Amino acid sequence: MTSVAKLQNPYGDGKLIESCGLFGMMDTSGRPLRGRDILKAMANMRDRGNGLGGGFAAYGIYPEFREEYAFHLMYEHEEGRKRTEAFLRSHFKVVHHEAIPHRATAEIDGAPILRRYFLRVEKGVARAGQDDYVVKKVMAINTGIDGAYVFSSGKDMGVFKGVGYPEDIGRYYCLDDYEGYLWVGHSRFPTNTPGWWGGAHPFSILDWTVVHNGELSSYDTNRWFLEMYGYACTMQTDTEVLAYGVDLLARRHRLPVETLAAVFAPPLWEAIDRMSERERRRHATLRATFGGLLMNGPFSIIVAHHGEMIGLADRIRLRPLVAARRGDLVFLSSEESAIRVISPKLDATWIPSGGEPVIARLRPVAAEAVGGNA
Repeated sequence: MTSVAKLQNPYGDGKLIESCGLFGMMDTSGRPLRGRDILKAMANMRDRGNGLGGGFAAYGIYPEFREEYAFHLMYEHEEGRKRTEAFLRSHFKVVHHEAIPHRATAEIDGAPILRRYFLRVEKGVARAGQDDYVVKKVMAINTGIDGAYVFSSGKDMGVFKGVGYPEDIGRYYCLDDYEGYLWVGHSRFPTNTPGWWGGAHPFSILDWTVVHNGELSSYDTNRWFLEMYGYACTMQTDTEVLAYGVDLLARRHRLPVETLAAVFAPPLWEAIDRMSERERRRHATLRATFGGLLMNGPFSIIVAHHGEMIGLADRIRLRPLVAARRGDLVFLSSEESAIRVISPKLDATWIPSGGEPVIARLRPVAAEAVGGNA
């Protein structure tokens, strides 16, 4: 155990119940929110992490490149960078690329090479197939180029993560200079998987991001199921299957959020037996079709993509999740105290029921203002 972990876990316990910190905030009118606000919220939950992982996702931050896929990459060495950049040039039009802005801080060291690329899919790929094309190229880089990892690949959004406490990671990436209408954050306390830059949350594919508190004992089953659909898990942590599972169900199969929740956190069979015949058939069909994506084990998650933020906890709520609202603002958090750091006065707060999603959506006019990704 590292010295940082010992400070947070002085008795050397193998498990710390209800660790990891989640936070999400969204303005449903589409107004931009400051990055420094979510840094304050995550700092309030500092004791939920141990300094081995922190990260953020922000939406609406690249309006000048709204139509391009924004790839964020981390490289372990220059050879990986050279090979990846040659790969990107051969499969995309590279509109712009640069180092991901960051500032030197005493708290963060050992960072990989961090670059971002704004990419356009060439005209030979039909517009309807461009997302699938991008997913395949992300998987090709992450599995085929040594020392290169794509950790963000959506349009007009980005993931920023690494090894450190989240507020320190946020300052390292200069997130106090960013504004976006939707933010999610994560403070990590890894128990069974390594604390490394690629293993920090959020996990993302295209514009879908997931932050997670809990442990998925079903990881191997979930991973095997996703591999049948072309996904490759390379980040050495169970949370990765959640991001790819969301992409498969919500984007590729176009299932509504309520159905996604019923796959990830299905009712117990005895509860299904008490349902109407129509609902029994529905849940039996989902179990038969997507049983490999049942997430077994304690979890609470926040899922985000353009225009929507979703909170979900396992059926028996073994990990905390709190929701709140003030006007157009919707919050999801592991702790109410973190919400009140940003918004001391709230219109409503509640604890979501297990297995029942909390859904915040952009209002239609706001979605049009944000752009075609919403």
